[in-house]
Amino acid sequence: MKRTLLLALALCSLQASSVAALAGYQQGMVVKMHMGDCVLVHRGFMSAFGPPQAATEEPCPEYTLVSDKVVFVIVGKSSNVLMPLAEVVDFRFHNNELVVRANDGRRESKFVIKEMMLRRQWELAQKHIEDQLKNPSDEHVDAESVLANRNRSPQ
Repeated sequence: MKRTLLLALALCSLQASSVAALAGYQQGMVVKMHMGDCVLVHRGFMSAFGPPQAATEEPCPEYTLVSDKVVFVIVGKSSNVLMPLAEVVDFRFHNNELVVRANDGRRESKFVIKEMMLRRQWELAQKHIEDQLKNPSDEHVDAESVLANRNRSPQ
């Protein structure tokens, strides 16, 4: 009887992160959100390569979710699927979708995976973007100056 009571007490005292790990969830942080097109969500992958179809009027939220090893770009199935920014969320894979649950809620939201990238590659790309914004290079040359220089140089 004491063993059963101690086991029940130990299970009840587990933290939420431990429970999430036991249930197959991984953790990540949502770092970016913007509203985008719902083409991949509503009509499927093959419609992106087929003939053009009428776009939906309702935009879908697109999030960047950063985990320990992989960065995901995920798209919600409708505009009412919202997640908090800069908070840790639990997620898992289910039927080629990413199922996300915020730490404070029990409700899960399903997202289509639009893009996946290793975190190290994503960090390098972000650093490159920041460097370009801080120090715009003089290497960007417009077409008119190239043509003018070519016409001046002897052939």
